[in-house]
Parts: sequence; C-alpha cells; structure tokens
Amino acid sequence: MSAERPILWTPGKDRIEGSRMAEFMRWLDEKRGLTFETYNDLWDWSVTDLDAFWLAIWDFFDIPASRRCDTMLAERKMPGAVWCPGGRMNFAEVMLRPSQTRPEAEAVVVRSETFGDSRLSGAELSAQVASVAARFRAMGVTQGDRVVAILPNTETALIACLATASIGAIWSLCAPDMGHVAILDRFRQIEPKVIIAQDGYVHAGKMIDRREVLATIFDGLPTLEQRILVPVVGEVTEGAVDWSDLTGDIAEPEFAQVPFDHPLWIVYSSGTTGNPKPIVHGHGGIILEGAKQSLHQDLRAGDRYCWLTSSGWIMWNAQFVALGQGATLAMFDGAPNHPDMMALWRFAADEKFTYLGVGAAYVTVCIKAGIRPRDELDLSALKSLGTTGSPLTSDGYDWIYDAVDRDIWLAPISGGTDFGGAFVCGNPMLPVRAGEMQCRSLGNAVRAFDDMGNELFGEVGELVCTEPLPSMPLYFWGDEDGSRLHDSYFDTYPGIWRHGDWIEITREGGSVIFGRSDATINRKGLRLGSSEIYQAVEGLEEVMDSMVIDLEFLGRDSFMPLFVVLAPGLTLDDALKEKINGAIRASVSARFVPNEIVQIPEVPRTLSGKKLEVPVKKLLLGADPETVVNRDSMANPDSFETFIAYAAARS
Repeated sequence: MSAERPILWTPGKDRIEGSRMAEFMRWLDEKRGLTFETYNDLWDWSVTDLDAFWLAIWDFFDIPASRRCDTMLAERKMPGAVWCPGGRMNFAEVMLRPSQTRPEAEAVVVRSETFGDSRLSGAELSAQVASVAARFRAMGVTQGDRVVAILPNTETALIACLATASIGAIWSLCAPDMGHVAILDRFRQIEPKVIIAQDGYVHAGKMIDRREVLATIFDGLPTLEQRILVPVVGEVTEGAVDWSDLTGDIAEPEFAQVPFDHPLWIVYSSGTTGNPKPIVHGHGGIILEGAKQSLHQDLRAGDRYCWLTSSGWIMWNAQFVALGQGATLAMFDGAPNHPDMMALWRFAADEKFTYLGVGAAYVTVCIKAGIRPRDELDLSALKSLGTTGSPLTSDGYDWIYDAVDRDIWLAPISGGTDFGGAFVCGNPMLPVRAGEMQCRSLGNAVRAFDDMGNELFGEVGELVCTEPLPSMPLYFWGDEDGSRLHDSYFDTYPGIWRHGDWIEITREGGSVIFGRSDATINRKGLRLGSSEIYQAVEGLEEVMDSMVIDLEFLGRDSFMPLFVVLAPGLTLDDALKEKINGAIRASVSARFVPNEIVQIPEVPRTLSGKKLEVPVKKLLLGADPETVVNRDSMANPDSFETFIAYAAARS
C-alpha cells in the first residue's frame, strides 16, 4: 500500500551521513563489528539481540553510572522483565551532564504568557537544581518520597523534577488547567509529602485564578507535609514556602546513585474504568529509551529543540531527551493561538529552533486558520518537525511541505504515556511518504496483529510489542498483585503488550496509526479514561447515565459526542448542556468538553452491567451493526437501535 503514498521528501547525502543514526551505525561497525545494509536489518537485530542492542546504546552515549551492568536483560518476559541487575545511576545526573560540561551554553529558554521570556545557562540550571534539592533534603524529603506539582510548562517544573530525581524521590506532575477532581484522583493514590503549585496563570490574555482550587486540593491530600507556592495572583499563604526562596542557595550537586529500576516518576494513563492508572517508570529505563529516541530525532549538542506541550502530557517528560543530549530546550507556556496562530512560529523564528514538535491537532488548526509561516518568518534554522498525539493526515503532511518548508524533515511519532517513548517514529536517513511514519523504533518489537494473534502487513491490526522494553512500567502504584498492569496490556495476547492503537505496517517498514482501538479518549494528544467524564457528568442530579465516545480516526476530524440519559421528565436544552459542559470543565478539563451532547433513552450495557463503549465506537466509525456486538450478550439489546440511527444520520 505504500506505493499509494507519494514520497514528499528525500534526505540528501550530507543529511544522511551527518545524522546521529548514521553515526551510530558506523560506531556499531567499528566497535562491535556489526554491519547493516539497511535500517530494517538494524531494526531486526535491535529487537532480536536485546542485550547487545541496549548495551550498545549505553556505550554509544557514554551514559554515566556508578555501576554499569554487564547483563542488560536478566529475565526476558512480559510482564516482569528484569533489566540491568546491579546497575546504579541517576536520571538527573545524566540529564545535567551537558549543562555541567558546557556551563556557559544556553540550556533553557522559556516564553510564557504569565512570566514573559527567560533564559538559563547550563551553570544556572545546575545551580538551581542543586539549591532546590538541598532545600528538599532539609524539608525531610528522602528516597522514595513523592513530590508532586501543579505547574505549567516552565523552568520551575523542570528544575523541581530534576531536584526530586537527584535525591531519589519520586516526581509527579499535573497541568494547572486540570480540575480539582481529576488532580485529586491522581495524587491521592500516591500520598505525596510535598506539593509545588502556581496559584494562577495567564492564558490567551486572561488571568486564571487557581487559589480556591488549590485550597481544595491541599485539603484533599492529608499526607502533605510541605506546600511550596509560585505566587502569581496572590501572596504566599501562611504555612507555605515561596518557590523563589528555594532556588538561590549555594549548594554542591549531589546525585543519589539508585538502582536501574528505582522509581523516577509517576505518570497517568487512563483506562475506561476506575481511577487513572499511576504508572511508575524507572531511572534507567527512561534514560535508555530517551537516548535511543534521540537517534530517531537526530538530536545533538547545539540543537535548539521545542515541543509544544501541556505539562500534563507525556511529551513534557519527553523534553528531557533534548536536555540530555546538550540541546537548548525551548519551553512554550501559553495559548498557541494568542494573539494569533502565528505565536508559536514566531517563537521558533526568534529562537532559531532546529527542531519543533507539535500535536497533529495543532497542524489541523493551522490549516483551518489559513496561515503560511514560511511567507512571514525566517525559519531557515528549522530542519526537523515532529508531530504526535493523534494521526497526522495526508493534508497535514501537504500543509507542512507547502506552508512551512519544502526541505524539512517531517517525522511524526506515535507512542505512549504507558512506556514513556515512541513505538513508531522518524529516521533522517529515509524518505518521507505522505501520511506514513518512517519506521519502527529501534529496540521496539512493534507488530500489527489480527484478533487471532497473526502478524499483518499492509492491513490494519492491533499495535502490539512482542519483546520487553526497559522503559515499560515498573508497576502501577498500589497494584500490589500486578493484576491491573496485566489487565491493561497483556490480557488480549498473553505475554505480549497490546497498546490499544490501530496500526498498519508496510512491507518496507513504514507505518500508519489509525487511532485508538479501545474506548480511551484522546483529545489533542491527552488521553483520559471515560470514567473521569462519567464521574463529572453523572454527579449532576439531572443526569442518570451517560456514554462518551471519541471518534478519533485517521483522515477524519476528531469528534467526541456525549450521550446522556436524563432524569424522568427532563429534556436536554441549552441551559442543561452548558451545565454539563461546566461540570466537565470544573472537574476534568476544558480540553474534554464534548463536541455534541445527545439525549438518549438508555445506555447499552452488557449482561454484567458494563457500558458497551467499544462496540458503539466501532459502529460510529462505520462498522456493520450486525458484527460489532452480540445482542444476546446485552442486558438491553433494543438500546443499540438509538446508536444505529445516530450513525446513519452522521454518515
């Protein structure tokens, strides 16, 4: 099928030979005696000889460690793989090594609606991390303690995360635009000792006051011993510490040497039921996955890298890839459409980005806005552009090559919060085809499976990973017997990771992601379990039941309808719609306000009472009503007729 997707860009000889990927291949030849004719040959080796591949990544990047492990994968199984027994290292030390070896170089630049522009050299970044870590230690923070934050995408969160990791404590972050219910559903599970929060922020020119919300959150976290505030709209309250008091001390950097699988941070990826999954990643796994991903992003010292991200998205964590390679990290904190859709592109031109990453949904908005950055700005420094979050359509590819740069390397990626990396991604040595990601990531045994577990090529199937990765979750916090972890990824194909995406893999090794194969909601790259929306909506006395369906699919605009069953005698009107939307904004986030609210008589359920979200999603994406569900397995089979009629009306 790849022949149907035209080539839009081909790298020149200098670009190929000068790439980090080519450098890695030459190193393998010289140091390991391994020669590969094609990238696919290299990939085959990387997912077969896992020990040799991941040790090669460690050595090629000269990753500092107080104790290196000679056996990378001691137990090769999923779940439960055992990586690097005996290895000891520290994530913060690895990320800050470029800042310490090149202290005068610019490490971080920030453009913030709230604070304006700011810059940190490597020396300044290292000094502030050391100062904050020393203050954390004085507050009693020790290895394994949880430090949580409600902060935007600025240097404050970056510094606090590195300070936490340097101690061996565990970091967790939520975005300020999340509702208090969503934040408490996450942080309550992990019982934090310290919280850092900003009491307000400016977005699209409007000041958002978060003081009342923060008070509710603080009251809802009884394990807190320290509250640290970044004041914007008010004063630091009694009993709290001003963030600025933590950053100015003179302290020597200290990096606790922790085991390879010591918890680094907790991120959250929601299923369709229950609380958000608190996913624990380890120091060593994230270090190795990030280093490997830098090959696929062609990053090196001297690059200027920015990914447009919320602090609540895994791409916030992924920014450390650039920092660890000695690139300048540019952070954007604000509305990318304020004062107009050129705001981010102006930042790129002003700071001479070499690499810019965005969500695919942002590209769609740029297309609709009719902007052409290349006509107004000097983007000559920009050599690479990445996208993720949802599938980038062929129209998106065309717009980038027409309106941004005809000679740019466009490298969409797709991965997940779950393992903190990318399954399919870019390669600067390969051509770019319209609508297609270039390759499967090194070390990631990605395949497309049918329902019976047979591998597919040129057809859409379930995205699976058949070999373990060092960055896969250590565990879910509180999941004592591992059952929740197992049920999230390994219940469909035993011993094989099922990710929950539809993928087509071509014979040439390219791929296309078609959207979620399960009922998880994906809005502009941020994933959320439907249960969090149900909690907000069904908490209203007017709503008896509800069902939300995310119709993200390649080639279609994202569309999320919410179906509600109302209390007897009520009819859905504009006032009630606004009340429902308001509940979602307050408890979850404005990002998850539905495109449409529809009143229905009842929600389709199984005999055991589960909502039939996946069958309804398949139906609304065009599947045959007779094949998406067995009516005999339904408690209320007639309820499906409402959705058949809705699907027919939308087609």
